[in-house]
Amino acid sequence: MSFPQFAFNNIRRNGRAYIAFFLSSVFMVMIFFAYAVFIYHPYVTELPMGDTTATGMQIASIIVYVFAFFFVMYSISAFLKSRNKEFGILTILGAEPAQIRRLVILENMLIGCLSIIAGIGGGMLLSKLFLMLTTRFIGMDDLPFYFPVKAILITIGAFLLLFFCISLFTLVFIGNKRTLELLTGTNKPKKEPKASWFFSLLGFALLTVGFVVLRNGLNGGTIMLAAVTGIAGTYFFYSQLSVLIIRLLKRNRKTVWHGTRLLWISEMSYKMKDNARMLFMVTVVIAIASMSAVVILSLDQENREQFTNNDFAIQYNVFRPTEQLDMSAIDSKLEAAGLDYQQVYIEYFWSNADQSAVSVMPLSQYNQYNLTQGRKMFELDTGSAVFVDTRNEKGQDQIKRNRFRDYAKGDKLTLTLNASPLEVRVTDTDIDPQFGTLLYATGVVVLPDEKYEEIAQQIKDNMISGKYLYQIPAWGHAVPDRHSSEAMVSDQLLSSADSIRSSNASTDNQSGYLSTRYDDFERFRQGTALFTFLGIFIGLIFSISSASFLYFRLHTDLEADGKMVHSLSKMGLSFQEMKRSSTVQIAILFFLPIGVAIIETLVVVKPFLTEFGITNYTMPVLTVFGAFVLAQTFYFIIIRSRYIASLRKMMV
Repeated sequence: MSFPQFAFNNIRRNGRAYIAFFLSSVFMVMIFFAYAVFIYHPYVTELPMGDTTATGMQIASIIVYVFAFFFVMYSISAFLKSRNKEFGILTILGAEPAQIRRLVILENMLIGCLSIIAGIGGGMLLSKLFLMLTTRFIGMDDLPFYFPVKAILITIGAFLLLFFCISLFTLVFIGNKRTLELLTGTNKPKKEPKASWFFSLLGFALLTVGFVVLRNGLNGGTIMLAAVTGIAGTYFFYSQLSVLIIRLLKRNRKTVWHGTRLLWISEMSYKMKDNARMLFMVTVVIAIASMSAVVILSLDQENREQFTNNDFAIQYNVFRPTEQLDMSAIDSKLEAAGLDYQQVYIEYFWSNADQSAVSVMPLSQYNQYNLTQGRKMFELDTGSAVFVDTRNEKGQDQIKRNRFRDYAKGDKLTLTLNASPLEVRVTDTDIDPQFGTLLYATGVVVLPDEKYEEIAQQIKDNMISGKYLYQIPAWGHAVPDRHSSEAMVSDQLLSSADSIRSSNASTDNQSGYLSTRYDDFERFRQGTALFTFLGIFIGLIFSISSASFLYFRLHTDLEADGKMVHSLSKMGLSFQEMKRSSTVQIAILFFLPIGVAIIETLVVVKPFLTEFGITNYTMPVLTVFGAFVLAQTFYFIIIRSRYIASLRKMMV
């Protein structure tokens, strides 16, 4: 039997241990290859957002590759520790350290080559489906299938280099241990795990600091500080604080010395200490994936809400509204499409009212706007004003951050102007959150036309803005598809936007710009869809890999756990008691990282999304965490059944 055959037989005999690692490696190769197929597609640069999508997938492929490096290194190191006894026997039989190192390298490279072949083969079978899903999900035209020679070569080269480098790194885990040390490696009695009060309190303090700094405003410094303290605190939580909590819990005999609690609580102190790094890695991976997914889904949800809350499907934003513009090009296209519409023009400028940011507009235009909305009409005397609260009622956190003063009837309001302050009396109030997105202000002050015109003459032209708003009842508020009337008319208008602008151009050739509700929604949707699509696949890798981490650790500890269960069964431990104790321990290892990741995600995303004015993120949170919990439950059921079945064979 040749040396390569010996290495192959080693892999085949340890198939149960290697299968999860092999399948996870195949999956990572397949995802990396699928991204490469898209990146190097000959027609991708010709598509809208093609370059952006390709760049996003390059970043995603780098993330997959970097994560694959740490995943493979961790997995192989776990295998090598469990095989110390095997290496010790080989040493007794005459194997030299160099031969054992060569054996490890051959095994790793053999698994790597098989993973690459299987991953590329699976990727080739699914490449057409991947291209179709990518383009449909992002909203691009379908790409034809091609034979991805460049993607194949890059994938082979990248992962051959990865597995070779990992093989060299793993030699460090073998070292030059003596034969007796190898033979007794996993059989050494474990010392009772100890935890440092100092590092436990330090971990708690770091987590507290991360929580507090995020509540005091977001900037580059606070985000970096929160990330560093949060990650470090998470590590100390698993390596020190959790062990300390279990030790303190064991002192309460009334609680612990009951049924199988003594067994699984005593075992958990060892498992938490042994698996601290693995639990830390899984928590950080899930937390990062969850944070990204919640933010992306929340932004997409907010985009949909903005579309459905926008009554005006078409806007022409005027830079310098010194004279009436010609909107016949827009009108003719709407009439050609057989659409009824209402046009309303509003003019405004920004100012301050008692240190609160507001927009100021004339009464006649505000009443014209209200007429299209079926809202109340107002009348004003000289020296009076209407104050319109345009804040979004659900955004209480956002309201607190904005400069805002709420006015009631009878209040005095002072506008800060270039010439001199203007004091008016608020004779009426109104609420219209839609103005918040139309005029970008938390409040609107409506003045009589004469007073507005008087102020406007004193203000520079470039400080006054205007908008032509088109309300089209037939289009409603439901989000349309790409083949709807709104989508097609929107594309036609935007294609002729230059001619509309040039026909109204002044000496500086800048009359304004055209925007449509559908185009704004679609551009934002495509941007978030790209990151959502990439995040789904990266999340899948993280999810599968985290389960593989746990499986590897359980398999590594199986021999020691089996001996303990065998001894306890002689003392009267029943199968049901063993099953119940093992289930609790595995459940803690599987779901504790999920729980910690959920808490960390909620702590981070709330202030982050608040910066974007998003406070309703319940559904994104439930969707993301529900997906992770379901996936983890699926892995838990499978691995638990295999683990308990293995332990049952070792009972008397």
